[in-house]
Amino acid sequence: MAETQTTDLVVLGGGPGGYAAAFLAADRGVATTLIDSMPKPGGTCLYVGCIPSKTLLHAADLIHTAHDAAEFGIKFAAPEIDLDKLRAKGDKIVDMMTSSLLKGCKERKITHIVGHGNFVDANTIQVENGPTVTFKHCIIAVGSIPAKLPTFDIGSKRILDSTSALRLESIPKTLLVVGGGYIGLELGSVYAALGSKVTVVEMTPNLLPGVDPDLVRPLHARLRAQFEKIYLNTKVAKVEETKTGIKAHFEGEADEKEATYEKVLVAVGRRPNTASCGLDKAGVEVERGFIKTDRQRRTNVPHLFAIGDAAGEPMLAHKAAHEGKLAVEVLTGESAAEWDPRAIPAVVFTDPEIAWCGLTETDAKKQGREVKIGTFRWGFSGRATTVGRNDGLTKVLTDAATDQILGVGLVGVGAGELISEAVVAIETGATAKDLAMCIHPHPTLSETISEAAETLHGLSSHIFMPKK
Repeated sequence: MAETQTTDLVVLGGGPGGYAAAFLAADRGVATTLIDSMPKPGGTCLYVGCIPSKTLLHAADLIHTAHDAAEFGIKFAAPEIDLDKLRAKGDKIVDMMTSSLLKGCKERKITHIVGHGNFVDANTIQVENGPTVTFKHCIIAVGSIPAKLPTFDIGSKRILDSTSALRLESIPKTLLVVGGGYIGLELGSVYAALGSKVTVVEMTPNLLPGVDPDLVRPLHARLRAQFEKIYLNTKVAKVEETKTGIKAHFEGEADEKEATYEKVLVAVGRRPNTASCGLDKAGVEVERGFIKTDRQRRTNVPHLFAIGDAAGEPMLAHKAAHEGKLAVEVLTGESAAEWDPRAIPAVVFTDPEIAWCGLTETDAKKQGREVKIGTFRWGFSGRATTVGRNDGLTKVLTDAATDQILGVGLVGVGAGELISEAVVAIETGATAKDLAMCIHPHPTLSETISEAAETLHGLSSHIFMPKK
């Protein structure tokens, strides 16, 4: 007979949202069980997402940096790529971080169960090849999985998704990336740096659909030099495997109707992983695959909470972690706690990076909101110029009437490390004048944020603002 365990809280899913919730709950004295199919906590982000991809992107950045050093009179020999060692480095990082999380479980006396969990009813989960667990509360943190398109379901090992592409089994001479979103561009950049001739196909008129076009433009210009081809307003209508690779048939604005590639990476986004955990048996409502929640992250079943990718956009690890902590605050008695962020930062880790938070110019136009926009091109930045990367841009959006900062966007080297200042400014209700009057160190890239704010008040030293 299967073992039955009882606990106060089950966290279903061990990703950034799940383990953050489990750790906080245990710290608050809640008897907690963490159920996840992986041997150690970490989830998609740590095993096959954020961390391994950034490891490879760092390797690509080293290659680009060595190449760009020629502008400063320093030349390096062409890189020798040891794929086995590169994979081993990534594996070591993942193991180190997941082992640290497993240690955190043990230190907090969290019951960690390895296996796929399915709801039997609203108070019971059956772990495949494991125990049955009954609980008072549950936080559902089952994450997301790569989206698939029927067009590419031909059973070929030459067709990759984001997970298999990260394994870096080989460097194909030619690679077709289907999807010009952040996953496709990040991984495409890695393979291009390692020697692949990369072609990107995107159905919409722009790379990174939905991202401010002003921020995308500098990235597009640099990728145009790194990639073999970029096809916009184009879709792959059909693929077929041949002796030499995958033949893709294009529809749209591509300058060729068909071409053959050694491998194809399908990177058309992710979808919530909610179809295989028995939510219907728990009575949980789902809409378009996402679990419906209120502002406290409760589902329609009051003692069940849902967080992270499974609970809606944006699908970001840091958003999931904060939701997980919020859910724990609520179930441990903080009845007034609710989800109300003003600015959730997003970062595209390409080269250059793109980062933004709060309201975008596109959003403001859709809402009919009157805003003022301050921009600062990095061509005026001393720091950006000294490192040979003045192709960036910083934008600050403010409420036209109050000067309150509503949104900030950046494109440039290290943009992801700069955006947090903007998050704090928005969350604390700062104005552009506040930001402009905060003294930033010189010469740094962080100055570009204050400089963009200065343009709104005629304080910029580098940009002449004629009097109206």
